[in-house]
Amino acid sequence: MQLARVIGDVVATYKDPNLSSLKLLVLQPLAADGSDAGRTLVAVDSVGAGVGETVFFVRGKEASFPFYPTEVPTDAGIVGIVDHWDLG
Repeated sequence: MQLARVIGDVVATYKDPNLSSLKLLVLQPLAADGSDAGRTLVAVDSVGAGVGETVFFVRGKEASFPFYPTEVPTDAGIVGIVDHWDLG
């Protein structure tokens, strides 16, 4: 899992039928200290996240697991909303 900040949403007039009614969000990956780390990406939301929130996301095959048994064509999926983290 990786941390990211939701920086926008995606509006698609046409998309794969298996993505129907699923929200697509633009993410900025984050380093552990909260700084930007890497390029932005689009992920499918499985938890109801919104712009400005910090989230956990996964890549690869695991990105479609929250939508089982539907086979969602995605390589990035949001699986959690972060309330707080501490580097202690």
